[in-house]
Amino acid sequence: MTEVQFHFNVPDRLVYACRLLRKALRSGVSGVAVSAPVPTLSRLDRTLWTFDAQEFIPHLMLRQGETVAPRLERTPIWLVERAEQGVRHPVLVHLGEEPAHGFESFTRLIEIVSTDPEERETARRRWKHYAGRGYQLQRFDAGNPA
Repeated sequence: MTEVQFHFNVPDRLVYACRLLRKALRSGVSGVAVSAPVPTLSRLDRTLWTFDAQEFIPHLMLRQGETVAPRLERTPIWLVERAEQGVRHPVLVHLGEEPAHGFESFTRLIEIVSTDPEERETARRRWKHYAGRGYQLQRFDAGNPA
């Protein structure tokens, strides 16, 4: 069963996502898919290029209906509109408002939630969606590291 984690109280979702992706790469995770609407993916793509001047976080952006060129298939981070586009990876980071469609195909799902009240409300709906389907949810408070 998919492990579902919510990371709450994140000051900047995109910067947090970059840190999380960098940590995944350093820990040897075989791949991460990031699902979100195209505007969010485009901002994340730009942020990944500028996040750390000393380090490159290899990634590709895959739009709906596109296929990955064979030479790029081993890219560890895929930015995708729909989760099912990245199912070859074990981890899904979700930055969308609605529950991640197809998240069940991943070993782990990570939801990143900022301090914005509207975003927190949509995260509550996603939480209820996953919990209502019997998933055990883990909560990480990024604003209050233990």
